[in-house]
Amino acid sequence: MPARTFSVEVNRSSSASAAELFRLETDGELWSSWARPLVPQSGWERRGDPEPGGVGAVRKVGLWPLLLREETLEYEQDRRHVYGFAGPPAPLKEYRAEVSFTPNAEGGTDIRWRGTFVEGLPGTGPMTRAVLRAALTFLAARLTKAAERA
Repeated sequence: MPARTFSVEVNRSSSASAAELFRLETDGELWSSWARPLVPQSGWERRGDPEPGGVGAVRKVGLWPLLLREETLEYEQDRRHVYGFAGPPAPLKEYRAEVSFTPNAEGGTDIRWRGTFVEGLPGTGPMTRAVLRAALTFLAARLTKAAERA
């Protein structure tokens, strides 16, 4: 049976600006300040272009010794951030996430956080998708709350 591809999309609106949401989401050092308890530790393995979170940046998030490494693949200032896992341990095969920030008519921002992956073992995709949906929903809510406090 060939491996299947799955996707998840979480949408949320915020009264915060796209610039503030983007700043918090792309800065690897800040994740542990807003994404707790899911992300108790965060930082940079490598900074990107533009600094700090641009293309080529690798942020480390999680709890030592199980820190996930996420590499920025595409970066559009205040609009869009695309990243994927950078090497082991990678819990999802071919994971790619895209976070878009679109100003809305109310003066805030619409957030779309989308993740795609290939199931690692046949039959594990639906459960993995459910876990990913829960994680992205949590992260989008925490990101929104932190940006609105700023």
